Amino acid sequence: MLVPGEAGWEIWSGSPEAGFTLLSAGETTRAADLTGVPAGDVLLLFPVKATTSLPLRVSTTDDSLFPELSALHAERLGLRPDPMAGQLTDQFVVAQEAENTALLAVILRTPGEGELPARSPKEFDLSARAIPFIGDSLVIWREFHRWVFALSVGGKLAYSQATSIDTPVPDESLVREIRLSLIQLSLQGLDCKPSKVILYAAGNPTPGALVGAFGASVEVLPKPAPVLPSLRSKLLPADVRAARREAAKKQQVFAAVAAVVLAYLGLAGWFGYNLWKDSREVAKLRAEAADVAPQRIAYVTHVSKWEELGPVVDISKSPVEILYRCAQAIPVNSGLRLKTAEMNDGEVKLIGEAGNPKPINDFNFGLSKSNMLVGYTWEIQPPNQTAKGWDFTFTGHAPGTAEAQP
Repeated sequence: MLVPGEAGWEIWSGSPEAGFTLLSAGETTRAADLTGVPAGDVLLLFPVKATTSLPLRVSTTDDSLFPELSALHAERLGLRPDPMAGQLTDQFVVAQEAENTALLAVILRTPGEGELPARSPKEFDLSARAIPFIGDSLVIWREFHRWVFALSVGGKLAYSQATSIDTPVPDESLVREIRLSLIQLSLQGLDCKPSKVILYAAGNPTPGALVGAFGASVEVLPKPAPVLPSLRSKLLPADVRAARREAAKKQQVFAAVAAVVLAYLGLAGWFGYNLWKDSREVAKLRAEAADVAPQRIAYVTHVSKWEELGPVVDISKSPVEILYRCAQAIPVNSGLRLKTAEMNDGEVKLIGEAGNPKPINDFNFGLSKSNMLVGYTWEIQPPNQTAKGWDFTFTGHAPGTAEAQP
């Protein structure tokens, strides 16, 4: 089992029934660079930073409806996983009552280059689901040098999130991010009040700013061995790069065998006859491909024209909708106001003013953390002091544009 550790990937060996034992822990953060993985089936736990948690409450207990309801909830928030990148969504039951179910929907970010091991795992799951939760608790640990946290309800994972904090011990900035998440969850009707705070960290560090921050006792413990749930996740990304590498190797082997066969065919007429039949079949297939070529060109043209209609048919590209999502990030009663909003070809330019720099910084933070603007990258110019206050200009680039690429 490959598990994201404090500094890099960890390799564990064992079984869900007998438990797992740590084999190695290094500082390798690219799964493709891992070495020394034992033979046998491999299970990979995706780190928290690779997923987006979307808790929701639905008025049904019919589990066949959970995927569709979760997808609708994600679309309302502007999240649409790539349907060609494999199974990137899953849903987990947190609590159920009569005609009411609390769910945790999870969306996996499409794995990038080097984020999957060279040998494709047999199963996938989430690192947050391998934490042994107790009751209603807030659990905090580190993955790849950054703090992450998860909330449990009744001993089940209800929410998880990766932070940008990489301090040696929890500080006020980490507490602030967790509090903001708790507020957002309460606004969604999921009031999570942890009765216990557990800090999993090596070396028994001090809990720092966690003491008294959430009105619950704080325990500092070594991170336990992962415990896998009985029902695995359905996450299954399509590792296209690995498939292409394997296909290239097979093609090389095929070419070498074909060269030997062709040499032998030169000496035997019967093999020559078979080669002639193969050539005739290839010619037939090429003729069929030529017949359908106009249909392919028409399809590509149709897709191109449909993408041009994005601002009309896709609400996530509508200028009014984008401006509304940006306005939602304005701090309440801060005095900050937008004077101009320019939108052109995937770019949003916001020009506004405020009485002092703090609302501008809060607005910047709200834009970058907004679930309704996921994928946008923002260019922030320093606020400019004027006779009336402070002016600012924020420029955002939509997902998929050249400026938005990391």
